[in-house]
Order: sequence, then C-alpha cells, then structure tokens
Amino acid sequence: MTVYRSTFIILSTFDRSAILSTGESTTLLQGTLDLLILKSLATGEMHGLGVSRRIEQITGGTFVVKPGSLFPALHRMEEEGWISSFWGESENNRRAKYYRLTKAGRRQLETETKRWSRISLAIARALEAS
Repeated sequence: MTVYRSTFIILSTFDRSAILSTGESTTLLQGTLDLLILKSLATGEMHGLGVSRRIEQITGGTFVVKPGSLFPALHRMEEEGWISSFWGESENNRRAKYYRLTKAGRRQLETETKRWSRISLAIARALEAS
C-alpha cells in the first residue's frame, strides 16, 4: 500500500486558500479552520501558538496554520461568542493570550462536526461511485 502525505498551510481565512507540500494551491471548504480551532480547544484552554500546534498534531501534520490566518480567526470566533480569552503566562514565562471554548462554542463544534461528517461521507460515496 502506498501512502501519500500532503501538508496544507492555511494562509488566509478570507480566501480559504492553502498551499500543498508540493507547492500547489488549493481552496479549502468554508469552516475548515473554524472546525479545527474549535476541536483543538475542546480538550482545554491554550494560547494561540498552542492552538496552531494542536491543529498540526491532530491532523497528522496535514494542516499547518500560520499566525496571519489563526489570529484573525480567533478574533472573529471570539466576536461570535464561540470562544473567550484571557491573559496568562506561557510555558516560557511570557505573557500570552489564552483561549477556551464557551457553551456556544461547544454547540458550534457539535454542529460543525455533524456537517463535516455529512460532507465527508458524501465525498467518499461520490469517489466510490462508478
């Protein structure tokens, strides 16, 4: 069995473009970054860099979120009421902004998870069709 691994670098939440490890550009479906942020915060609060690292970890390195995409998304999601933030101290004793899911964020995570499950099932069926 041959396994191909690609890495998506999320560049912008506005144009939803990404770069594959091969240098190809691709368009991400709307909600990808939101879902990944919500999922990463489901295990507990963390600072922005921690969110980025967690996304890379849970996607097996497939998605790498850059600060220029992450922080505007975190800000927008905070305005939506899905996450809240507070200032704290990071592992290396630096001041950092920490994020956590709100009740509305947990509901949004559930909604987005169901939506993505439907989408991925439909795509899988379409790819298996003859």
